[in-house]
Order: sequence, then structure tokens, then C-alpha cells
Amino acid sequence: MPNGLDRRKLLTTAAGAGLTLAVPSVVRAQSARELVIVTYPGRLSEPHRWLGDQMERRHPGLKVRLVPSDSQDIVAQIKASQGFSPFDAMPNDEPPHITAVSEGYIARRSDAPLKNLGSVFPDLLAKSQGFGVPATYSLIGIAYNSQMVPNPPTSWADLWRPDLRGKVGIARTSSNLGLATLAIAAKSFGGSESALDVGWDKLRELQPKAARSPAILTQMLEREEIAIAPLWNNNTAAAADKGLPIRFMMPAPGAIAIISFFAAMAKTQHPDLVNEWLDGILSPEYQARASGAPYFFGPTVRGVTVPDAAKPYTPSTPAEVLALQTIDWPKIAPQRGALVERFDRTFAI
Repeated sequence: MPNGLDRRKLLTTAAGAGLTLAVPSVVRAQSARELVIVTYPGRLSEPHRWLGDQMERRHPGLKVRLVPSDSQDIVAQIKASQGFSPFDAMPNDEPPHITAVSEGYIARRSDAPLKNLGSVFPDLLAKSQGFGVPATYSLIGIAYNSQMVPNPPTSWADLWRPDLRGKVGIARTSSNLGLATLAIAAKSFGGSESALDVGWDKLRELQPKAARSPAILTQMLEREEIAIAPLWNNNTAAAADKGLPIRFMMPAPGAIAIISFFAAMAKTQHPDLVNEWLDGILSPEYQARASGAPYFFGPTVRGVTVPDAAKPYTPSTPAEVLALQTIDWPKIAPQRGALVERFDRTFAI
């Protein structure tokens, strides 16, 4: 989604091409034993498939159908549906989660059926506003080509080093990555989410190359059209997995953590099954699987050990977790439309 699932284009843009074929079919009436779950495109759907398989084994005759989507088509269908929603549950990153709460198409959480809820980090649970559960988090840090940037950055401010001018890539503000990059630029130089003008000035100072999406930004890094960029940890991991000299670092004063929530649709026909799904999302088994390669999602529950392969991309020590920063999304999300228009005017997208 331009608001929420867009970053999940990271593993393949081809997955998005199939969406127009996959999405319309879910408008048909669901069977009594079908649970329809919105998921991410590409390999990032694999932990959800694993969880669906577990539920199908527990409930003979149940089909858990995953619908990959990174577009607003899902929200449009939900809003246009008469009676029950064509979908039962969906993930959203923080900005669209805020919108979903305000527009009323996701359901308030029922705590009693969720036996794993007590293991969730309280600060993350509070951000849900009582709707859905914090499923995972991803990081925005700095990705760079180690051959093009022999002197690795250590802080967000290093993006403005003179030797990097004209070599930095940034994502359009239609994505959460682009919105966060604007906030980072502002906050690194005395501004804030409520005072973004300094951020616009600092982004122009970079003389950056702008990309329409995180997926395109990742491709630019792979093709050496840029040397460095604020980027998602899992985008970076996917690029590095191709054998490219691309590294990820969590810059001072801290990488940006963005939570992904999973919530029931307000008109689901299967609230009990959805609660079982949400409880499964919070299970140690699911959380450990999602934190491993090639997904590298941050765990939102206590007691999950981050695998060694994930440590370059995910906080694995208490100090790293404490250093994470967040964005005050309620101050930015309502401005998204205007910020996208300004970005397109400024950087000729």
C-alpha cells in the first residue's frame, strides 16, 4: 500500500504484477471454512503461510487463503463491501494503522482470547491503540555500497558528508520510508515532526537521486546509480543476499523502528479464527521464524533470540534495542498527501 505495505515490494516487483489477478477473486463470497488474510508480496509472506498451515492442521476443512497486496485496492474493497468484509485480517505499518483506526475498518482487539498478549513489549502494545497486535517491526537504517563508500557512515548526519553529495538516494514520501527520511532530516538538524521545513532544506542539500518506491531505491543501489541511502533492513538484506557489496548499519543516535500491526477487519465473519491467528502471530515460534533469514523482522514479544544471521540487520542486544528511535506518526500521517505533492515538486518525480 502506498501507506503501509509498499515496502514489502523489496524481494520482487514481479509479485506486484500478480496482484490484479489475485485480488478480485476475494470479492466472491467466502466459504464458511475459509479465512482470508492479507499478506505481503514475495517471500515475506512465508511466515504467514507457515502460520496458516498450522491452523489448517488444527481445523480440518479450514482453508487459510493469503492475498498478497501492496496497494490500496484492499482498503477500497473493504470500504466498498456490503455486509461482511471480503477479508478477515490484515497487516499495516504505523501510519496506515492510525488511518485504519480513525476510519473504522479494523476491529478493536479482544484481549481475553490472546494468551500470548502478556509477552508483548508494553510500549509496542500501547501504540496499537487497542486495535490489533504489534506483529513485528522493521528498521530504517543506512544501506551503502562498501566499494563506493570506503569510509562507512556512523550517524544519520554522515549522509551530509561532502564526499557523498550527489550519491545519496531517497524514497518518495508516498512510502513510509520516504516519510521517515524527511523526519530524520528534520530531527537531525533541529527540526521535528511538527517542523519539517528544515528537513526539506537538508534533503535538497544532499542533491539526492529520488526513487518512486523503496523497491526502486534498492534497485538503484544494486545498479550503483547511488552509493548510499536510508533503507529498510530487509530490503538491504535481500540485496546483500545476491552477493553484492551492500552493507547495513544502525546509525547514531539510533535506527528508526516502525511497527507492523496485524488486526481483524471490523466485519470479519470469523472473529474466533482471527483471534487464533493473532495469538499465533504473537507466539514465540512465529516470532522466531519471522526474525530469521531472509525476513529479519524484529520480534515484538519477550524471550525471542535473534538468530546470528539477523544480527547485522536487527537489534540483538539490550543496548541496540534501547537505541532505537520512533517517529511521531500522528503528526505526520495526516499530512501525507501534501507531503507527497511537495516531494514531487521538489525532486521532479
